[in-house]
Amino acid sequence: MSERKVLNKYIPPDFDPAKIPRLRLGKSRQIKVRLMSPFSMRCETCGQWIGKGTKFNARKESVEGEKFHSIQIYRFYIRCQRCAAEITFKTDPENSNYEVEKGALRNFEPWREEQALKEEKEQTKVDEEENNPIKALENRTEQSRREMDIMDALDEIRTLNAKGERVASADVLGAIASRDEGKSKRLAEEEEDELLAKQAFQSAGGRRIKRACEEEAVARERDIKMMAVAVPRSDRFSASGASVLPLSLGIKGVKVKAAAPALAPLPAPTLAGMLGAYGSDDDDSNDDD
Repeated sequence: MSERKVLNKYIPPDFDPAKIPRLRLGKSRQIKVRLMSPFSMRCETCGQWIGKGTKFNARKESVEGEKFHSIQIYRFYIRCQRCAAEITFKTDPENSNYEVEKGALRNFEPWREEQALKEEKEQTKVDEEENNPIKALENRTEQSRREMDIMDALDEIRTLNAKGERVASADVLGAIASRDEGKSKRLAEEEEDELLAKQAFQSAGGRRIKRACEEEAVARERDIKMMAVAVPRSDRFSASGASVLPLSLGIKGVKVKAAAPALAPLPAPTLAGMLGAYGSDDDDSNDDD
């Protein structure tokens, strides 16, 4: 087997290139190309949806007798992916678009409808100005006013930009220093206000003046302590163990913690009791003997 990838090929000595017949290709011949669908469509035979950008092996040919300002119009043949039905569409250079011929139905594209409505509105406006000079004058006045507003806005923007460019480093440092000075001044004023408030609530001797509720709470707490000292410990609790001293005085924040109930005192030992206990011990020992 000979080598396939060789650079030098054998040429016979009697080879004459002029004797090779030239291939005549017709202008209406079809060319196989690889393309993507330029729009989304639906097959009319099976209802298959074909999205925009789907790749196809297509056949391309020139449309005879159809041109737009010397621009050739081309036709493409593709087949449905599901039922293999033939679909044809051609170029539309007038609208920079494509046009479906047969085999499929193009999906609705709302943005193209908006563009068509915009063009129609502009054409209606031009026709109205041609037939009504007063309307044309109003439109020109409105356009001039809009242009003046735009120019004023541009001038304002340029002025602001120029002011920003003219700001020097000294101005920036001065602004920072003034801000720091204002902050320190505000802190000094707050400290002065606090000092004045303290002085306003102090007596001539320098002691802090208490509010009425605080004085009443202190006096009531002092009375409770004096009462606890005056009453003996054995009399502070009733027979049930409950404290006879008030636990709260009706003032918020002033409460007295109840003390634990005192133990009942033991009875004092007597001489008769001690002798009786001793005699009972002797009787027990005799019984054991």
